[in-house]
Amino acid sequence: MHPRFVVGRLGVADVVTVGNAGLGFLAVAAANVSPGLAARLILLAAIADGLDGVLARRYGGTDAGPYLDSLADVASFGVAPAMVVVAAVRAVWGFGSLRVAVAVAVAALFVVMAVTRLGMYTAYDADSDQTRGVPTTLAATILAAGVLVGFTDPFPLVGLTALLAALMVTTIPYPDLHTQDALVMGVVQALAILFPHRVGGGFAFGLLFLALAYLFLAPRFYWGR
Repeated sequence: MHPRFVVGRLGVADVVTVGNAGLGFLAVAAANVSPGLAARLILLAAIADGLDGVLARRYGGTDAGPYLDSLADVASFGVAPAMVVVAAVRAVWGFGSLRVAVAVAVAALFVVMAVTRLGMYTAYDADSDQTRGVPTTLAATILAAGVLVGFTDPFPLVGLTALLAALMVTTIPYPDLHTQDALVMGVVQALAILFPHRVGGGFAFGLLFLALAYLFLAPRFYWGR
């Protein structure tokens, strides 16, 4: 009658992975109260998403790991950023209008495409050094960093969400981040979480710049390709 993880079915990396899912839920719960707090929780989930990979390489993964990772990512990088977008739109446009319904539909599309992309990744790309389509973590990071820097005007925010949803299911190749680059990204994410408004929001702007640079440049110009 013991939980399965108690008897050694899950590894230390898997524990971090399911913690990522918990952060995704907290971000969803916080979205309507404070989109900024929800955005910071999404970025914290992104750090956990990178950390579980490091731990899996250090201590070994489990057969359940890839499936848990994709399930957790649905919560943290699919549902949570979509809810942040809806909350930001409703804060400006209120409730009940047609344009709000369109924004909710675009957010739902984002979730659908995130689930599709994660399923395709688990099936075909998990053992490769590159993946097809914009990673869900990257898409969520862009939306979260955008909210932190004040990019909450509904029209461009909904347009960006639709664009990222479409890009997640393209065949554009995205190489895995090199270790040093992932470390830099993680440090900037941590600083954006801890000090979102310091130095004029410079850390959040820096994170948004890095994420957008990877979005547009990595398929062709990432070093080592």
